[in-house]
Amino acid sequence: MNYSAPQSTMPDMLRCRRCGVRQLALFNDLTDDDFKLVHLPIEDMAIAKRAILYNAGDTANALFTLRSGLIKLTHYLADGSQRVVRLVRPGGTIGLEALVSDSFAHHAEALQNSALCRIPVAVVEKLDRESPHLHKQLLTRWHQAVMDSDNWLTQMSTGSARERVARLCLYLCDHADDSCVLPGREDIGAMLGITTETASRIIAEFRRNGHLNPRCRSEFDLDVKALQVVAGLDHEAA
Repeated sequence: MNYSAPQSTMPDMLRCRRCGVRQLALFNDLTDDDFKLVHLPIEDMAIAKRAILYNAGDTANALFTLRSGLIKLTHYLADGSQRVVRLVRPGGTIGLEALVSDSFAHHAEALQNSALCRIPVAVVEKLDRESPHLHKQLLTRWHQAVMDSDNWLTQMSTGSARERVARLCLYLCDHADDSCVLPGREDIGAMLGITTETASRIIAEFRRNGHLNPRCRSEFDLDVKALQVVAGLDHEAA
């Protein structure tokens, strides 16, 4: 597995029980008795923007829960081109294929400084055998990962360039305050199948129109309703 200089510590299980994203994460249904089954360490990791969490083909002996940041999962085609399979946001589980395969299927790269929990496969397998709570969570996570990938391919690969950029903004929206942190223009182009220049032009247009109001270089307040109209999703706001 190809970590890019992660910083890690070994949190106790009390910290897992009190984790701020636990309600979104893999262990959200576990009881205190379930946590007592865990003996192997769960690593608290931090990786920097642009760091590689793992590459396709790396040995898969752990899966990950994202606590903060943004992770890009990419599949490289035979001709050298790349396809973004999905973006993983806080609360998401990464590397579920480790439970059924010896190697990872995609490249996982941090688009922002990210904090994760690295969960050894042996921990998940033990809990899956002995805790019905986790078994249900695993099925839910598999289903959600498939749905997220289908939704990503549908929304980010169809429609005009303006529609795709608007959908990406909405996808990344933090609904607590209707803000988002956008990746770089080159990343946006690669994700949406458009040129870097087109991505830059559309972002500039959205800023002029007030759809995106900058907080800093890459963080924006969103006019969600206006972006839903551009994205062709205004009917979903009703």
